[in-house]
Amino acid sequence: MAREILDLHAEVRTGTGKGAARQSRRDGFVPGIVYGDNTAPLAIKVNYNALLKRLKARRFLSSLFNLKVEGHADVHVICRAVQRDVVKDLPTHIDLMRLHDENRINLFIHVTFINHDAAPGLKKGGTLTVVRNDVELNVLAGDIPDHVTVDLTGKNIGDVIHINDVVLPEGTKATIDRNFVIANVAAPAGYVEASEAE
Repeated sequence: MAREILDLHAEVRTGTGKGAARQSRRDGFVPGIVYGDNTAPLAIKVNYNALLKRLKARRFLSSLFNLKVEGHADVHVICRAVQRDVVKDLPTHIDLMRLHDENRINLFIHVTFINHDAAPGLKKGGTLTVVRNDVELNVLAGDIPDHVTVDLTGKNIGDVIHINDVVLPEGTKATIDRNFVIANVAAPAGYVEASEAE
């Protein structure tokens, strides 16, 4: 299921350099730059509170946005970097990259686990140990999946779930060649001792 493309509103930033960036921050904006697509970079500024709200909603770095800048055509962008204040951990600058829907890009996509109640290992008191909450996939910019689904049906204590065990969203592929671990069903405390006692 492709993720909804949200609008991101920005204004053209006049002037470049540290002085202009500081002025933008004083005015309640976060300075940024839009680059890519063989087009000249565009200096912008985004409303601080609106950006902070988006960052707190998570998955900002793996979401495609429809950038709206007055006087410019709407363009699809993805955030490639958010610079933060080292003390307050608040955004101080963003880098956005222009994309076409047919472009392919590597993104970290959230992993969702379903059918916990259909996993015998969890019913016996086992614990789902998640090794990766996100997996890096190569995706189409116009069809970024909302998440990767891992079905826990039939999983028992000691079972390990690898990337090759998961049905990836159509049109995507893992960026790492090896069959890495996503999660496993660990035995509860005392389970091994009880088995040995029997």
